[in-house]
Amino acid sequence: MNLPLEPPIDISRDQAAEEARRELSKPLYSQDESIFTRALNKLLDWITDAFGEMAMRAPGGNKGLLILLLLVILVVIVIVWRAGVLRTTRAIKQEAVFDTGRIRSAAEYRAEAEAAAASGQFGPAVRARFRACVAELTERTILDDRPGRTAYEVAADATKAIPELSSSLQPAAEVFAEVVYGSRTPTTERYGVVVAADEAARKVSTRSMLKATAG
Repeated sequence: MNLPLEPPIDISRDQAAEEARRELSKPLYSQDESIFTRALNKLLDWITDAFGEMAMRAPGGNKGLLILLLLVILVVIVIVWRAGVLRTTRAIKQEAVFDTGRIRSAAEYRAEAEAAAASGQFGPAVRARFRACVAELTERTILDDRPGRTAYEVAADATKAIPELSSSLQPAAEVFAEVVYGSRTPTTERYGVVVAADEAARKVSTRSMLKATAG
């Protein structure tokens, strides 16, 4: 028994490109447009044109199938790439501020950071200065001495104790995680963000914390 054939899929090159752009413009893909995403859009135009010219020699249904297959492949690439970015972000958030070595004083970390920054080594400077900030918070008993904290946990715990620290600690934690454990390039500006957090840790009043503890 022969089953009836489905009608061939026929879609123009312009329609396929528009459908792909509509798909890639959804919130899933456009939350943080990157160079990679923009490159995909250009790649879409080039490949669609190329396949369109090739498919002109084949029956109309084959042309539509080729373009739709291309659409599926591009969307899968974007999804896989974005999943990789999310996995990398989660991995960065799990890295501890201190390694297994001896935790030194805030003043020692601060001196190390300033020496590294003076020689233009902003990666080590960011790492040491954020550690100085955490050591300062611990020495002032804003944080308890708990090993294994990540930069994000430091920001969350310190902010819970003194909310006004949030505006400086949150961006500093992000800079530390992305520079030390990610692929973000260390710069003078990013080091300055961590310096500001360290200065806030040194100068913030603990009166509100003491009142909450007494209450």
